[in-house]
Amino acid sequence: MKFHLAINLERMTPDVDIREVRDHTLEMVKMADEAGFEIAWAAEHHALEMTIAPNPFQILTWWGEHAKNIRLGVGVVNAAYWHPIDLAGEAAFLDLTSEGRLEFGIGSGAYQREFDRMKPGLDQRDSWRYMQEMLPVVKELWKGDYEHNGEFWHFPKATSCPKPLQDDVPIWVAARAPITFDYAVEHGCNIMSWPLTMPMSEAESYRGRLDDAIAKHGPFKGQWAMMRHTAVYETEEDRQRALAAIRVQLAMFGNLMTKTGEVHNGFPDTVNAEELEGNFRVDPVMLEENLMFGTPETVIEKLKLYEAIGVDSFIYYASMGMDMDQQKESLRLFIDKVMPAYA
Repeated sequence: MKFHLAINLERMTPDVDIREVRDHTLEMVKMADEAGFEIAWAAEHHALEMTIAPNPFQILTWWGEHAKNIRLGVGVVNAAYWHPIDLAGEAAFLDLTSEGRLEFGIGSGAYQREFDRMKPGLDQRDSWRYMQEMLPVVKELWKGDYEHNGEFWHFPKATSCPKPLQDDVPIWVAARAPITFDYAVEHGCNIMSWPLTMPMSEAESYRGRLDDAIAKHGPFKGQWAMMRHTAVYETEEDRQRALAAIRVQLAMFGNLMTKTGEVHNGFPDTVNAEELEGNFRVDPVMLEENLMFGTPETVIEKLKLYEAIGVDSFIYYASMGMDMDQQKESLRLFIDKVMPAYA
C-alpha cells in the first residue's frame, strides 16, 4: 500500500497567525516527502478559512519548490469554476515547474454554499456534467490545437501553453456515486474516494460500485485511493484532543453542507451536534471507530481492512482542526510506527 498526504491551509479561529498556518503546511509536506509518501494533495476551495485553497496550482508549485520528490496532486479542481484553456495551461505549467510531477485530479465540488458564490444558479448535484465535458477537452488541449463546441464551453482553435512535460499525465476523479465510478473505469482514470465519517461499510459499498463499473466497462487499469481523517496518538490526552478537534471541525463542515448556519469573515458557525446526522454525526465513539484514529497498532489494523478490499493507496487527511504541534506528532507517529508495517 502506498501513502499520500492531503492537507489544507486550515485556520480555525481569527487569532491564529496565517503565516504559522502557511509554514506548518509546508513542514508537513516536507515530512511526508522525506518519509517517502507518493503524493501530496491540495484542494480547491473559496472564501473559507478552514480550507484556504483559492488556487491549488499555486499551492502545489510552492510545495514542489521545497519538497523535491513527492508528486503534486490537485485534489481536486472543480471543473465548473474554470475555463478549459485556463485549466489546461495552469496544470501544464505546474508539470513544467515540477519536472513532471503533476497528478491531475478533477471533480464536481463539495457544497452548495460555494457554488452559490462561484457558479450561481448551478445545483451542485448537476456539476458532474461540467466535469465530464471538461476532462476530455483539457486532454485535447494538452495535445495541440483543438476547437470545442460543447454544452458549457465554446471556443475556436486553441492549445495549452505550455504543454505538460509528462506524455501521459495521471488523471484522477473524485468518486462516490456510481455514475462517477462508471466514468472513471470507462475512461481509464484513477479514483479517489472519501467516505467522510461513515463506517467501513461505506468504503465496501464503493468497492461494489467499482466492481459494477468494471463489469460494464471492462478492466480497471487505474489506481484506487481512499482518504480518511487521520490522527495517531499514544496518550489519552492526545486522544481526547483529537476527538474534540474533529468534532468542532465537523460541526463547521456540517454548516457548509446543510446550510444551517452562517459564515462570518470566512469562519463557519458550528452547528449544534443534535442537528447533525448521517455523514456529519459527531458521536465520539463512532468517529474513533470509523476514522483512521488510534494508536499505531490500531491504525495498522484499520489499514489492513482497506488493503483487503483492494485499495492501492491510503490518503492521510491531516486537516481536522487539530493543534498544529499535535498534527506533526501524529504524522511522525504514522511515519515511524505505521509505515514500516507496509514497507
